[in-house]
Amino acid sequence: MNGAESLLKSLVASDVDVCFGNPGTSEMHFVAALDAVKTMRPVLGLQENVVTGAADGYARMAGKPAATLLHLGPGLANGLSNLHNARRASSPIVNIVGDHASSHARYDAPLASDIAGFARPVSDWVHTSTSARSVGADAARAVQAARSAPGYISTLILPADTAWDTADEVAAALPVQPRAHAADSAIDRVAGALRRNRKTVLLVRGDALLGEALIAAGKIAAKTGARLICDTFAPRVERGVGRVQVERLPYFGEHAAAFLAGTEQLILVGARPPVSFFAYPDKPSWLTPDGCEITVLTHPHEDGPAALSALVDALDARGADARINPRDAVMLTLDDPLDAKNIARIVAMHLPANAIVADEGISSTLPHYDVLNNAAAHDFLNLTGGAIGSMMAVSTGAAIARPDRKVVTLVGDGSAMYTVQSLWTQARENLDIVTVVFANRGYKVLNNELIRVGAESNGPAAKAMLDLGTPALDWRSIGQGLGVATTRATSLRAFDDAFASSMAQRGPRLIEAVLD
Repeated sequence: MNGAESLLKSLVASDVDVCFGNPGTSEMHFVAALDAVKTMRPVLGLQENVVTGAADGYARMAGKPAATLLHLGPGLANGLSNLHNARRASSPIVNIVGDHASSHARYDAPLASDIAGFARPVSDWVHTSTSARSVGADAARAVQAARSAPGYISTLILPADTAWDTADEVAAALPVQPRAHAADSAIDRVAGALRRNRKTVLLVRGDALLGEALIAAGKIAAKTGARLICDTFAPRVERGVGRVQVERLPYFGEHAAAFLAGTEQLILVGARPPVSFFAYPDKPSWLTPDGCEITVLTHPHEDGPAALSALVDALDARGADARINPRDAVMLTLDDPLDAKNIARIVAMHLPANAIVADEGISSTLPHYDVLNNAAAHDFLNLTGGAIGSMMAVSTGAAIARPDRKVVTLVGDGSAMYTVQSLWTQARENLDIVTVVFANRGYKVLNNELIRVGAESNGPAAKAMLDLGTPALDWRSIGQGLGVATTRATSLRAFDDAFASSMAQRGPRLIEAVLD
């Protein structure tokens, strides 16, 4: 057994059994070992940002890490954007990054780089293996670090000789530190604050937005009159008809400040105080109202669901009826315009129960978030770190984690081009993903930002930098060229037909919605 085989078997022993990869020469022994370790599922991505984004989506839906396999420093660097997003989502990931053999390092070969330096900004644990005999133990440590609450990114650097040299054994899984519990004093303090009949917001993030924890949060809000809110880009939220109503913090800072105006106390459950995404002239960055008291129920590394359950008991709220999303009548005819809001309405009409929706529609979907409250119960995944080019890759990993569930990706045409290679992996793995591309022929959100930041020029050169219509992207050719059945819709009726058909069938599909 060589080091690569020891590594793979040790990962599997720690319940990491999916590896998203884009390997190169220094990882060939790892690739060869995949035939000996058939319990590891390899998934090829054609660009490293697809690989890292897929690992993020897998972690969000599986609740455990996947591995990535990346080629030297440049390969890791290609995947940094979606590792940034994954870190903001608290997604556990174990990166395996190949390096030159230790005997080759002194020659400063063309691909030599500071891999650890690339890794540190997006990793919580970084280590370089020094011997094939320690590779298995290093893998177990990497998984242990990744699975620590609330979820971390580990990067294990693997010099080629540690993969091809002889190894002794497979490392057993290491114990994972249980999640810390909120102190009794924190629960008592929050319960006391909620009894004061002040205008209160519960800002909730993480697994407190899922399952019984979300119901508990809804009961607390109903009992006390508090508003239940999630971050603009919470990693995963359970939504739809029959689910607890959760308001979403608006994206633009001044809208969020108005949304929170009058709030007298802000209670954080796994969340941080809200801030504006960017700084703007004469607009607030800190969004909590002046004079508002901030109280922490749980920090991100603490057990939010357990704390919410304890808070329900402290408030005697077990019998409270949480506010639930109703099924509303859809005011729509198929002769209406093909615009972003009507597309959201069609998605809500046809989305099957227990689907997963991954949203990176940005300017097309942010204003119409509430429309999907009228869809069947589903999980909603967000662009957590703001680095576009995430959610097509996230969908890929989510579908591998949950092959029993339909996945729908909502994405702008500009964002989609960042990780368009995701479509090829979806076709290769025959994943049940429907991608809706909002073809508005531009970086529309940046057209807004050009004005909002007070830039002096809005002339032809500036506009050209934000335009995608010259030439227009041909999504029928792009999708079909990457192996995905693709339809172009230029009317709402055509979009309704295409989306309803896609929901009734399995396998990867793409719908280009050409917006007016």
